[in-house]
Amino acid sequence: MDSQGNDPLTPRRSRGRPRDWNDKTSQNTIKSLDRAMEVFEYLSEGQGKALTTISSEMGQSPATVYRILVTLEGRGLVEFDPSEQIWHIGSQAFVIGARFLRRTSLVERARPILRKLMEQTGETANLGVEKEGAVLFLSQVETFATIRAFFPPGTLSPMHSSGIGKALLAQMDAGRLARIFADQERTAFTAFTITEAPQLEADLSDIRMRGYSIDNEERNLGMRCIAAPVFDVNAEAVAGISVSGPTSRVSQQDVERLSASVRQAAGALSVAIGGHRTA
Repeated sequence: MDSQGNDPLTPRRSRGRPRDWNDKTSQNTIKSLDRAMEVFEYLSEGQGKALTTISSEMGQSPATVYRILVTLEGRGLVEFDPSEQIWHIGSQAFVIGARFLRRTSLVERARPILRKLMEQTGETANLGVEKEGAVLFLSQVETFATIRAFFPPGTLSPMHSSGIGKALLAQMDAGRLARIFADQERTAFTAFTITEAPQLEADLSDIRMRGYSIDNEERNLGMRCIAAPVFDVNAEAVAGISVSGPTSRVSQQDVERLSASVRQAAGALSVAIGGHRTA
């Protein structure tokens, strides 16, 4: 026994998990909860859906879907519009999402840096991270200009056609990059989208050399984005900062000027989270 009365020969139980937490079999899955989360996630991808539409598209009975929606409604996670007879994601979903963002200081520390970047460049400033082979946008400070890029927090975007995505891809080791290339379908959104691996690898090599990436109308025609990576204490790229706007304001001649501001902002955020500023 130790000083606290614990037997050192007895395996210590992990706090927060039951004894058999390593067991991943179906006995540890609550099927009704799993089904409810499927409905919740499906509704979040395309809000404003009628009950019959949800049940039909998901292949679930209307009665089952209705019980799930009413349960989620009781928690504020979904809302029902009686005039239109359609369901939407509720405000509590945002509250929970905001709690996730507060889990790390990244978003909090990025806000003043993003705001300064927007004021310096006159264009929308964005913060994003890699999530399961895609870019997850965490924060944005919009420009006051009438024509602007819009990536609300929670938006997912393919990495190969995103400024932040390519900035992060360029910092990955060869093995991880190969896995993402193998797993992800590279859709051609415009005539400028780089979809072939050799051309994308060459672009990533250029990005590593100059320290910033360019989405040159690769996701949306008429829109250009410049991004740079954010590094943590281990010198690993954990996020990306970008500015994005219409090509009429973000011209090829503006890239060098804007990229300096973007790299400076990414370096400032790296330092703010205890990481290393890029050269």
